Amino acid sequence: MTSVSLFDLIIRNVRIEENGALVDIAVREDRIADIGSGMRCEAIESVDGEGAFAFGGFVDTHIHLDKACILDRCTICEGTLAEAVRETARAKASFKQDDVYARAARVVEKAISHGTTRMRTFVEIDTRAGLRSFEAIKRIREDYAFALDIEICAFAQDGLTNEPVTSDMLDHALSNGADLVGGCPYTDPDPNRHIEMVFALALKHDVPIDFHLDFSLDPERTDLPAVIDATLRHGWQGRVAIGHVTNLSAMSQAEIVSIADRLAQAGIALSVLPSTDLFLNGRGHDRLVPRGVAPAHLLASRGVVTSIATNNVLNPFTPYGDASLIRMANLYANVAQLSRDEDMALVFNMVTEAAARQFGSVRRLEAGAEATIVLLDSPGPHTAVREIARVVAGWKSGRKSFDNGRPRLHKPG
Repeated sequence: MTSVSLFDLIIRNVRIEENGALVDIAVREDRIADIGSGMRCEAIESVDGEGAFAFGGFVDTHIHLDKACILDRCTICEGTLAEAVRETARAKASFKQDDVYARAARVVEKAISHGTTRMRTFVEIDTRAGLRSFEAIKRIREDYAFALDIEICAFAQDGLTNEPVTSDMLDHALSNGADLVGGCPYTDPDPNRHIEMVFALALKHDVPIDFHLDFSLDPERTDLPAVIDATLRHGWQGRVAIGHVTNLSAMSQAEIVSIADRLAQAGIALSVLPSTDLFLNGRGHDRLVPRGVAPAHLLASRGVVTSIATNNVLNPFTPYGDASLIRMANLYANVAQLSRDEDMALVFNMVTEAAARQFGSVRRLEAGAEATIVLLDSPGPHTAVREIARVVAGWKSGRKSFDNGRPRLHKPG
């Protein structure tokens, strides 16, 4: 730039690629106006990034805000999927709207402070939860829009064919603020019919679908072929996502490649949920316990849109967690035994740009783009995954949404 310009915000001395040159990001209103080195300009607010890595924020494709933080009202004895479903079903019957809001807010605020700027949350809607959780999460979506964009998936956790009224409740939610519909075939007595009922709702409301699928270590027990078939038959390519699919971890690489090619052809995205999948799988083994985490990096290499996500926080499905996606990315890299820089870049991509593809658009730092920017205390994404980099601060549409500050050592003398 040859003349001095006035901006609303300038973030100086940041990197936008691994060990890249330091640049300045200038913001006017809610857009990135310019990016360059040593920019001659003035701004209402000026921030020194001190060499931090700047990017568009983390994207969580799969989380359950409605049933977070309920360990105090559940019992974990078996540590199994069946127990988690049973205990949560019992607990959610007593959920109140304000209770759901308070617990969800606790997790959302952690997610924001950990640099998450987009999120897809499942909300269970059935005769036990009613629409109470749904109404609470709609309030959360509105109240935290200053920092986070939230998609709400109206979700049938406990089946459809066994509880037909749930379909009517999902239909109501989709007409009143839900962004997409979700199903769970493995909890339904008739998985194939369950899948068709979910597709029928999606077609009626013209919304995407997100299934919880194949949560076991048995390669022969699968509803994936039915989902692929329905996706192609209904022309819903690019609008279907699946989560878990832990039985992929029990297959040979040749089998995984074959399935990956079918998923890529159908445009079906995959969310891998390391924390939950590690906790609930392999309980019958007293040694050499299987990991139970789908090899997302292998599927990504075949063109499948993949992401790594949080899933549950402090409940019977996952009795720990803090909604940190950089921690989850590091966990996945450990489990998958990845080491190369290109592997770290892929894993970082699975909590950022690849994950954002499930939302239909990717936020990149470039002139004209939305000024949603997060700073990591790291020279780039490879190092960030390896070291679980600290999240420093963030802006949503040009407005500062959080600030974690910088650590400072106070040495004696």
